[in-house]
Amino acid sequence: MQSKIISRRDLDFLLYEWLNVEALTKRTRFADHSRETFNAALDTSEQIANELFAPHNKKNDQQEPHFDGETVHIIPEVKIALDAFCAAGLMAAGQDYEFGGMQLPATVAKAASAYFTGANIGTSSYTFLTIGNANTLLKCGTPEQIETFVKPMFEGRFFGTMCLSEPQAGSSLSDIATRAEPQADGSFRLTGNKMWISAGEHELSENIVHLVLAKIPGPDGKLIPGVKGISLFIVPKKLVNPDGSLGERNDVVLAGLNHKMGHRGTTNCLLNFGEGKFKPQGKAGAIGYLVGEPHKGLGYMFHMMNEARIGVGLGAVMLGYTGYLHALDYARNRPQGRHPQAKDPAQPQISIIAHTDVKRMLLAQKTYVEGGLALIMYCSQLVDEEKTAESGDARSHATLLLDILTPIAKSWPSQWCLEANSLAIQVHGGYGYTREYNVEQFYRDNRLNPIHEGTHGIQGLDLLGRKVTMQNGAAFKALAAELQKTIQQASGQPELSGYANALATAWQRIEVTTQALYGAGDMNKTLANASLYLEAFGHVVVAWIWLEQALHAVEKSGHDADFYRGKLQACAYFFNWELPKIYQQLDLLASIDTTTLDMQDAWF
Repeated sequence: MQSKIISRRDLDFLLYEWLNVEALTKRTRFADHSRETFNAALDTSEQIANELFAPHNKKNDQQEPHFDGETVHIIPEVKIALDAFCAAGLMAAGQDYEFGGMQLPATVAKAASAYFTGANIGTSSYTFLTIGNANTLLKCGTPEQIETFVKPMFEGRFFGTMCLSEPQAGSSLSDIATRAEPQADGSFRLTGNKMWISAGEHELSENIVHLVLAKIPGPDGKLIPGVKGISLFIVPKKLVNPDGSLGERNDVVLAGLNHKMGHRGTTNCLLNFGEGKFKPQGKAGAIGYLVGEPHKGLGYMFHMMNEARIGVGLGAVMLGYTGYLHALDYARNRPQGRHPQAKDPAQPQISIIAHTDVKRMLLAQKTYVEGGLALIMYCSQLVDEEKTAESGDARSHATLLLDILTPIAKSWPSQWCLEANSLAIQVHGGYGYTREYNVEQFYRDNRLNPIHEGTHGIQGLDLLGRKVTMQNGAAFKALAAELQKTIQQASGQPELSGYANALATAWQRIEVTTQALYGAGDMNKTLANASLYLEAFGHVVVAWIWLEQALHAVEKSGHDADFYRGKLQACAYFFNWELPKIYQQLDLLASIDTTTLDMQDAWF
């Protein structure tokens, strides 16, 4: 029976035929690995996801965590699944052997995690946040902090969070007000509130390691305005003794759970730090430990935020992907209607997949989810290149590409794989928006991703306002060079040469529009429609990703001919139906339209 989480054939194509991850085994870090060990990790992930994550996805949604004033109650299947995940060593899959890791390439580790996000986004969120937290401390923490907090996270004994937003600040982190008062022993006492903290309270692990943004008061006792005053702190739910055992409860308490339309299986919390309910070491105030240097916390947290943005993109892709596979299965097995030229009611009905409009909706979904997954896998390979490429130039090139593609990897799947979920509901007809079918939950779960880790507007500002101009346009030029390589290769293939020309034209328009926007002479005008720029830019990037896939599918035959033909047809759809959408957008951007900028509050 074909999986309804992800197509393993598609995953194998991306990993082994397109990205050639086997070549990584020639590098020292991955020398112990082979295609067999990569497949073993994928097989294990697929098995645990199918047997322990997917079966309680609906129950996790319908019986969401609840708080009785003292304890958060979560259905038992969640802990069973997470314990199996940790026991299989998957929390440390990409880590060094010294941390109990497998030293898997990031590309393979991300492919393995796709099974869990597709099977149960609510339960898998606990692992996703813990891995990101631990990776951040690996980069920025002291050896003692790594020993005390990171190793238990990789073992699955501690889980982690990221605590950025506050009720009054939202995404405007310069306005956070959580205070961190220095103590004589070198620790800090934190007081304040953090909102929207996923996995912020539970009994699923021995401890919870919160990474908290807060401000150290200046000499005058006031908080330093803006982001320059922000520092990063480790604030554990329970203090850890010098021998590694757990000590007393820290002054971090759950004020209440937020009840969201999706991701219901993940606790989402308002946390109070330092309210005095618990008095560690005899007094109020949550004990925290400074990470790195004071006032550089936002820079450190961006390590986790950028990793999380790609993780959100993967989550969006996989919710769209599983929705697509559910819709495909339904369309193949649901008889209804007849062809326009075969209206004889005595003849049997045909499966709805034979109707052209249903094929249109399925083909659109295929291009969104398979294109999105390929984009995420490409970004994951850039992480491997950044860490292990043989030359410094290659590593720097990978960093530039990852920098400019991160806002795309987060936002494009969040928009278009959500659209895939909408189309999956439409394919199901009336059944699609009933709770008896899974696709309505996939849509609700995915609707959160356009907001998670920065809205489209924030990603657009990051792309247009920072990434395309950074280092005198170095990242922009690096991406252009990669597109040009693909265009040149595809130009030599008769079946793909038209797409190569279309991609060249589209990228040229991106370049011209970018110059026009920066020629406005007013950054308010330049950035006014940044989210539209992000959407057009993203479509060009995904067109490139589809042309890359087509290069590895063209002229293939044999027993897999249908698979390759499907890839080529999806590429054709994206170039014929999707890429042309950007031209009206780019025309509007190049005109420096100020309709939205000029709108006044009173006019609404």
